[in-house]
Parts: sequence; structure tokens; C-alpha cells
Amino acid sequence: MREASNDDNPIAGPEKLLMQITLPVRTLDEANLLAQAIVNTIPEPFLVLDVDLRVLEASRSFYEVFKVEPSETQGRMLYALGHGQWDIPALRLLLETILPERVEMDGFEVEHDFPEIGRRVMLLNARKVLYEESDTMAILLAFRDVTERRAAERDKDALLARSEELRRQNDVLLQEMKHRVANSLQIIASILLLKARSVNSDETSFHLRDAHQRVMSVAAVQRYLDMTDGVDQIEVGNYLMKLCAGLGSSMISADQPVEIKVSSDDCMIPSSDAVSIGLVVTELVINAIKYAFPNADSHNQITVCYHIVDGLWTLAVTDNGVGRQDAGMPKAGGGLGTNIVAALASSLNAVVVMGDASPGFSVTIRHQPPLSKSPADRT
Repeated sequence: MREASNDDNPIAGPEKLLMQITLPVRTLDEANLLAQAIVNTIPEPFLVLDVDLRVLEASRSFYEVFKVEPSETQGRMLYALGHGQWDIPALRLLLETILPERVEMDGFEVEHDFPEIGRRVMLLNARKVLYEESDTMAILLAFRDVTERRAAERDKDALLARSEELRRQNDVLLQEMKHRVANSLQIIASILLLKARSVNSDETSFHLRDAHQRVMSVAAVQRYLDMTDGVDQIEVGNYLMKLCAGLGSSMISADQPVEIKVSSDDCMIPSSDAVSIGLVVTELVINAIKYAFPNADSHNQITVCYHIVDGLWTLAVTDNGVGRQDAGMPKAGGGLGTNIVAALASSLNAVVVMGDASPGFSVTIRHQPPLSKSPADRT
């Protein structure tokens, strides 16, 4: 036999075995035996049809899968097999319309409710074959049951759709939670500011205003973290620039100018660390704006630097103001701001170093390498 095809349509699937195996045969009976043996070795249902769509040969797996007998199959029209179970419009389309215009057809999907085995999804591969000595044509028809695969794909699609819906719901809930947190912080800050204006004690008013500013600091950090849409890693330079720009616009007045500069390595930080780092920067920048520049000067400047070497980062906030003691700021270890920065640094496994910047003041937060466990700890 020879395949009536061109080079653009290579044979694929189980019929490839039938078409490509050639063994020397001496008689017609030997050739028929060889063809039948090849058909029966194919693990999937397989038919050889004549030009009138009568069954010439069927594989053993065809009988087993579709629960039919050879006596009910051999020599019968395909559409009459199994009380008409193969009289399927989609199959007629393949064999009577598509295949005559082509040499081969791969992956033609048919879904049908078969009498003995129930509803199944089959992929059909078809080939036209011509004999060398005549114009007689045969059709090779292979079936692959993909019912379970399609069911798994539908289950997967349904699961993906459900996951997407849950993700969407979580996003809505997250946005609602962020909105409520922001509103709550704003309400708390407003109450603190109202109380600060209504009390008679200057000391109480100072502490209430200080508390108000810290609530606003937390709100600022939250606002800029919200812009990241909940990602696990945040680009630190962009984050610090936006945070400091927001602090400058809300804290710096035209008659008391202060420039805030940000310098950062190109690196990412976990969003959980970004919260603490943002609060540290906010606390230090606000303190510098409040205390470092008692006199208006166009050269007043605060610099925020973040650098990382070998996985260990350093954060420094430096001003060129009058210095800590001259600015009337609390002594090291005694102020609330100092204690807040120390606590945040501890949560980041970092230490705080304060010193003169000549001129001005500098606070440096140095990330520490993790402590190695002692032999006693490892046992």
C-alpha cells in the first residue's frame, strides 16, 4: 500500500505503525495475516474502512472498548455498527465532507452517548490509503478516548475560575480593609488634634500634637505601601522617594524651606520590612524637620540613604542643621522618638548609631548578620 499524501501532512498516531512497517510476504494470505497482526497490536480502537465506509478490519481494542462482536462488525457499514451508535453527525462531517478534501485529519473531536459505555469524548485520526496495483482506496480510522482528560480540564478550568473569583473577593475585602484603616487613622488623628487645641496645659497639648503627628506618620506609610498592591517585594528607592515627598509636602512650609534628598541602591525589600523601615524614616525625617532647622535657610537639607552590601543594609537619615543638643531634641535614650526608632530597628535585627554630621546630626540603622547558633543551641 502507499499513502496518498504529501510531505506537509506527516502520518501521526497509531496508524503510523501500520503504514510504516513493511515485511517481506510471499502470499496474499500472509499479507492479510500481517495486516491483522499489526492492527491488533495497536492499543487504541482502530478501524480499516473501504471507500464505501464498510469495515475491513477492526482492532481487538475496538471490540473491547465499544463492547461489540467481530460478527457484528466485519463487512458492515460503519454507521450501522452497534445499532447505529456511530451514526453521528460530526463523524459524517469528517468522513463525507472533510476527509474527501484532505489526505488526513488529526484530532477531530467527537462527543457522543454510546449505548454500552455511556457518554464519551473521542479524538479521531483519519488517513486515506491507496493501493499500488489499483485505484482502490482504504480509510484508516483511529480513536482515542479523552473523556477523563476533558473532565480533568473542565475541573481545572472550574477550579481556576473559582480561584480567580476568590482572589477577586479577597482583593475587594483587602481594599475595604485598607479604606477602613485609613479612615480610622484619620479619625484618631483628628481627635488628637482637636484635644490638643482644647486643653489648657502646654505640655499636654505638646504630647497630643506629637501623638497626632505619629498617627499621621503611620497613615503615610500605609498610604504608600497601598500603592504596591500587596506585592511581596518592594523597590526600596521608589518607595522612600514617594514617602519622603509626601512627608515634605505635608510638613514643610514655604517660609521654612527644607530639601529632602533620597539616595538608594537598586534593590528590593520584603513588604513586611518596608513597614518598619518606612516608620523609621518617617520618625527621623519628622524629627529633623521639627528640631534641626530653627532658622529658615534655603540650604537646609535632609538626606535619606539606603545601601546594601552582601545582603546587609544600612539606612541613614542625616541633616545639616544645628545638631541634636542645640536643636533642643531629647537626649539619646530619653526621648519617645528615640525609643520608637530603637524598637523598630530591633524588629529589623538592626542597631541604631547616632552621631554628629558636622554640621548637623545623623542617625544610622545598620542591619546585623543573623547570629550563628552555639553548639548547645543546635543540640
